[in-house]
Parts: sequence; C-alpha cells; structure tokens
Amino acid sequence: MRFAFTDDQKMLRDTVREVLQRECTPDVVRQVWEGQGEGAASVWGTLAETGVIGMMATEASGGMSMTEVDSVLLFEETGYAALPGPLVDTLAVGVPLLEAAATESQRDRYLEAAVAGELRVVAVAEGEDTVAYAITPDVLVAQRASQTYCVPWDEVAATAETSVDRARHLAKVSFEASDPHRMRNDVDHEALWALAKRRATVATSAQLVGLSRRMLDMSVAYVKDREQFGKPIGAQQAVKHRLADALIQQEFARPMAYRAAWSLATEAPSVEVDVSMAKAYASDAAKFVARQALQVHGAIGYTIEYDLHMWMKRVWALAASHGDAAHHRALIAEHIL
Repeated sequence: MRFAFTDDQKMLRDTVREVLQRECTPDVVRQVWEGQGEGAASVWGTLAETGVIGMMATEASGGMSMTEVDSVLLFEETGYAALPGPLVDTLAVGVPLLEAAATESQRDRYLEAAVAGELRVVAVAEGEDTVAYAITPDVLVAQRASQTYCVPWDEVAATAETSVDRARHLAKVSFEASDPHRMRNDVDHEALWALAKRRATVATSAQLVGLSRRMLDMSVAYVKDREQFGKPIGAQQAVKHRLADALIQQEFARPMAYRAAWSLATEAPSVEVDVSMAKAYASDAAKFVARQALQVHGAIGYTIEYDLHMWMKRVWALAASHGDAAHHRALIAEHIL
C-alpha cells in the first residue's frame, strides 16, 4: 500500500490545529478538570462552524462525505490538544449511526443538529454501560439486544463514576428500551455497530498518537530549559536516549493509525487486523512516551498543577478504551494463527 495525504486533507488538519492551539489551551483543559466547561463549549462551537463535527455525513445530510482517512489527522490533533468532549462518539460513531439507522422522526429531531455540531452524541455498544463526557451530551445512541436506540439524555439515568482523567466525566447509564426510541429495523445493526467500533478504535488510536507527540514536545522543551550543574539536562546522554526511544515508539505508531484509517475507508480485507494493530501500537507507544516524559520531568511531572499530568491521565484512560493493547494483540492472534 502506498498513499499520501492530499493537500486538502493537510489544509483541513492545519485549520483544526490552529483552532485548537488558539482555543483549546491547557488552561481550558484544566478548567474542564475543575468542572468548568465554558471554554470547551467554545472550542466545540468553533469546530462545528468549520464543519468538522459532521464531516463524515453525506452531503445530503449536511455533511461533507469525508472518510476515515480525512478524519484521522483531525483526531490526532485533538489528541495533541487533549480536547475535552465526545468528539469520537459524535463524529465517528453517532452521526454515521444516525444517518444509517434513524427513523424519519429521529432524523428530523437529531441528525441535522448532530451534523451541525449543535447536538452532542455519546454511544454505548452491547454489553457496555459506561460513557465518557457524560455532563455534556444531548443524546445517547445505544445497542441493546441487537437493536439500536436513540434516547434523549434527559431520559437517561446516569450515575457518575470516578475517572482517572477528570476531564472525561464517566457515568454509568441505563434507559428504557422503548419503541419510540428504537431505530429502524430494516438495517443490519450488528454490522453497523461493528463498523462503529472500528471507527472509534481508529479515532482513539489517532488521539493517542497526538497525545504522544504533545508529551514528547513538552519533554523536549523542559529538558532544554531545566539546568543542573550549569547545563541543560537535555545535554545528558541518558536523557537524550530516553527521548529518542520515545520518538521511535511514536513514529512506529503513527503509520499504523493511518493504515487502519485507510483500510476502513477502502473496506480492505485486512481491516480487522489493521485496526487492532493500530490500537495496540498506539496504546503501547503512548504509555511508553508517558513514562519517559515523567522520568525526564521528575516529580514535578506527576503533580496535578503541571500540565503534563493531564496529558498522561488522558493516555492512561484512552489506552484502556475500546480494548487495551493486550486485547487487540489477542484479536490479531486469532486472525493470523
């Protein structure tokens, strides 16, 4: 396989990067940690104005008919910024599910608003009952007994759960699986959710790649400024080797995420293996980079007042989301052995 991102894809990535650099600063992430979501809401609004939230919807539904290859770069940038909010659930899962399976009344009520970024979606598959970013959503899309339901958030019973990443606001959810919330019956719900899970896994892998890049950038900047015995600690071979190893891990993970996005977009026969490879590599790499970043920062890196702390916590949360590295290595083994 040989492919390169187009100029348009790179331009969209750069636009999102500029928005996040300007509006999703570490101060905004910290505000969400402390229970203040105004800054994050502003970022979401700006992304919605650019068309990012509904980009994977068809043009007939108000979207841009873009694919996973278009979105993977954007998810990487949202990881770099540690963006708070259910972007993966809305962009990669919720909007495509609504477009594929919503009834006419559900399309009228939810789809256009979701594509426009005016409505935030969280999703849970069969056997799951916990959602992230549970203080901001408007609707829950859920798989239950091989059916899909679209439930307004005010009809969902949500119990707050403790999260390692305070900006993710976990909650255990339950709802009444009633006919008014049931989505169309003339679609293959199992296939739709299998695709949704793969999309969420690839998007999360890309976010982990972005998180790795940000932690490495933080670490490089720190070791240039931090001095011991009159010299920057970055001049020490031991520090250089740690950061070089972190860079190698990150550079191995990135193309895996890109390959998985390409396989999804082209419906490649190897898509299941490619998605699991991406998540396994991205999870391992992000956790490795987090360890090296913490090591070169020393104790200050683990203090809650220091920005690196928030990025490490996001890594630990996302590395376990949508299957950890061990889970995906087991899936790969099932396919190739």
